[in-house]
Amino acid sequence: MTIVQYGWNETWMNKWNELHQSLENKTFVPGRIVGDFGSKYRVMTETGETWGELAGRLRHTLTDSGDYPAIGDWVSLAMMDGGEHAVIHGVLPRQSVISRKVAGNTNEEQIVASNVDTLFLVSALNDDFNVRRMERYLIMAWNSGANPVILLTKADLCDDAESKIAEMERAAPGVAVYAVSALLGDGRDKLLPYIGSGQTVALTGSSGCGKSTLVNWLSGATLQLTQDVREGDSRGRHTTTHRELFILPDGGIIVDTPGMRELQLWEDEGGLDLAFGDISSLAADCRFSDCRHEREEGCAVLAAVSNGALEEKRLLNYRKTQKELLYQSSKEVKQKRKTAAAATKAAPSRSRNSGWRRELEEY
Repeated sequence: MTIVQYGWNETWMNKWNELHQSLENKTFVPGRIVGDFGSKYRVMTETGETWGELAGRLRHTLTDSGDYPAIGDWVSLAMMDGGEHAVIHGVLPRQSVISRKVAGNTNEEQIVASNVDTLFLVSALNDDFNVRRMERYLIMAWNSGANPVILLTKADLCDDAESKIAEMERAAPGVAVYAVSALLGDGRDKLLPYIGSGQTVALTGSSGCGKSTLVNWLSGATLQLTQDVREGDSRGRHTTTHRELFILPDGGIIVDTPGMRELQLWEDEGGLDLAFGDISSLAADCRFSDCRHEREEGCAVLAAVSNGALEEKRLLNYRKTQKELLYQSSKEVKQKRKTAAAATKAAPSRSRNSGWRRELEEY
C-alpha cells in the first residue's frame, strides 16, 4: 500500500509544502490516520502502516478537543526506531470536518472523520427508518463540507421501499437517495461514482443500521464484525467500537464509525438552511423578514402547511433544531470567552497553525 492509494495527491502535496516551506534539514514525512484508538493512532506512511502518538509539545498546544488528530487527517510524522512507530508533530489543514457535540452535558466537539468527499447517511428500511432523524444528520453533513448521500439499507426487509425512498427524498431535496441490500447484492452499481480511486467516503448513522455490513459488502471481504438484528424491535446490534479507514477494490477509501445513539449537533455553518431548503425558500416570501413561522400574519411557511405543500412535522422539527442550534451557539460563545480569558492570563495567544509550525521548527 502507498499513501497515494489513501488519497495523497497534488492538492495535499501543496498543503504539505506550504506548512513545511520554512523548515530546513527536517526529516518529517506525511501520513494519514487510518485508525483512531484514543491515545494512539494507526498511520499509513510512504513506507507502510505504523503506530503513531502525539508529540508532547504538540499536545500542549491543543486547547480544544476538535484540534486533535482524527480519522482521515493527514499529519506530519517523525519516524522512530526504523519506522516501528511514529510521533505526530502537526496536522495539515482539513478540507472537510464531520463533527458533532459529544454526548451528555459536556460542551465539546467530537470529530467523526475528516477530509471526506462523500458522507453516506445510513438508515435501515425497518424500524430504524426515521425521516426526522435524517434531517438532523443532513445538517451535520452540510456543515461538514462533504457531499451527503442517503443510503437506505436492508431493502430486502421492506415491502414498500419505493414509498420510503419518496418520503426521504421529500425530506432531503437535492440529495441522492438509494435503497440497497447487501444480502441480495442490490444497489452497489449506484454507489460506484462515490467510491472511485482516491475518493474518501464515510458512513454514519444510528447504532445497528448496517454500516459494518455495508463496509464488508463494498469491500468484498469481512473487514468488520456484524451481528444479526434483534427480533424484538428489528434493530441491529451495535458492533463497531472505533473509527477505522479501509481501501475498497474500486480504489476508494471508506471510513466506518461507531453508531450514534444520539446526534447532538455541534454548530451551524449554513447546514440548517441547506437541510431545510424548502422552508428557507418559502420564508423569502414571508411578509416580515424576521418571521419565526409560528403565528405571524402573512407567513408563507404557515400558508404552505395549511395548503398541504409542507408537512407540519417537518416545520416542527425545523423549529426545534433551530432553537437547539441557537442554544448551542450561545454556550459556545460563553465557553470561548472563558477559554480566551484564561489563555490571556496564562500566556500570549497564538493561532493553531503557528503553534504547529513552532512545534515543527523546534523539533
